[in-house]
Amino acid sequence: MSSPVSSEPSPHGAQNPAADRPSARTPTRDLTKGPIVSTLFIFSLPILAGNVLQSLNGSINAMWIGRFLGEAALTATANANNVMFALIGMIFGVGMAATILVGQAMGAHDVAQAKRVLGTSATFFGAASVVIAAVGWPLARRLMEWMGTPTDALPLAEAYLQVIFLAIPLLYLFAFVSAVLRGAGDTKTPFWFLLLVVILDTALNPLLIFGWGPVPKLGMTGAALATLIANAIGFALMLVWLRLRSHPLWIGSHELALFRPDFTILRALVTKGLPMGAQILMISLAMIAMISMVNAYGVHTASAYGAALQLWTYVQMPAMAIGAACSSMAAQNVGAHLWDRVEATARAGVFCNLVMTGALILIIVMADRFMMGWFLPVGSEAIETARHLNHIAIGSFLFFGVTFVLAGVIRSTGAVMPPLIILAIAMWGIRVPLAHFLQPLWGADAIWWSFPISALCSMVMTMAYYRLGNWRKARMLAPGPARGANVTRS
Repeated sequence: MSSPVSSEPSPHGAQNPAADRPSARTPTRDLTKGPIVSTLFIFSLPILAGNVLQSLNGSINAMWIGRFLGEAALTATANANNVMFALIGMIFGVGMAATILVGQAMGAHDVAQAKRVLGTSATFFGAASVVIAAVGWPLARRLMEWMGTPTDALPLAEAYLQVIFLAIPLLYLFAFVSAVLRGAGDTKTPFWFLLLVVILDTALNPLLIFGWGPVPKLGMTGAALATLIANAIGFALMLVWLRLRSHPLWIGSHELALFRPDFTILRALVTKGLPMGAQILMISLAMIAMISMVNAYGVHTASAYGAALQLWTYVQMPAMAIGAACSSMAAQNVGAHLWDRVEATARAGVFCNLVMTGALILIIVMADRFMMGWFLPVGSEAIETARHLNHIAIGSFLFFGVTFVLAGVIRSTGAVMPPLIILAIAMWGIRVPLAHFLQPLWGADAIWWSFPISALCSMVMTMAYYRLGNWRKARMLAPGPARGANVTRS
């Protein structure tokens, strides 16, 4: 079905603002208008709800695995998931760059440019994710061995990771399309299809893990297979829905040429996306380094850490949701050259994160004995170990929230290197060295204390650059033939 918005420029090379503006019936949202705090809050709600769904899905799956398949199985998933995020980190930055470019184009009311970005980045992103899956599948066991995965968890981790590798193209194409839609101001569509994926995954998990009737008992492989099937169905139906609803960013049959890479856009995606992807990769590699240190203390400590990670997923949800909303909102306002709204967005995001993250930390600290019992066998000594490390490390997410919001606003202009440098210092100049070199003095506590110390340092450095740096002068995409003459507002 053809798109309702023409991708052709109007005469004399200018875009037609009336044609480029989405109609009232479309789910996109203009984030360059309205009150900052309420607009940010309403826009972020579907993102937050989606994060809750994803976390609940992961936690429910961890309950099935940890309580019924044992501590070794929970350790296996923690190790395998860290490898997965590390391997897709570099390419996922292309999706982040595309989201910012789409947001800037929508803020300038240039839907045609947004679709050009979408077509080029979808081709590049899809091809790269397939390559990652093909290369990673046969290397699953070696990767687990390299991380020092405990021997009794190794076969389980390999079985789980191999299927996850097969699911990577679906997982991250789904995430990519969802992120680009958010850049266009549409958070509702990704939420509803994420809800579908979570329902399917939650229902399929026990069925494929334990078997029922003609369905065989697959154990750890079943847990990963449920994720693959759920995302395949959800992604396919989301594409069908976008086509049937004639979404402004839907690339119709007469526009398939947009999937042919535009090298001006591709250059921006790579030069801006790789540093952003490197940040994800750097975090993932640091987490692998941390979990490798934890693994040295055995399954007892590793399973306690795995349980704490489940709770930390919830603690960081406000930062992830508000930060993603701030990034999309800032990108649209950068495209519209509304700098007062960009800075007001950053202030509102920091405030919301401090309030919401602080409340979650308080709740979890007060009830963590009960909550840790969700992921560990009844009576396990690992519960007290998990509580101990949680009390030390959980406060780091207050600092993380501030950093995440400000870094997202900084990146929305195209300033991608300073956040990468700050992260490199925090992760590999502070966190990993502290955890490693202080273990002879503090034991495993050195690992836990490295989290808040490095997060505090990262926040201070990010705040300093936000205040004093020249990020406002950065650009994602220089003017050129692919960009055209955008309509902007002063």
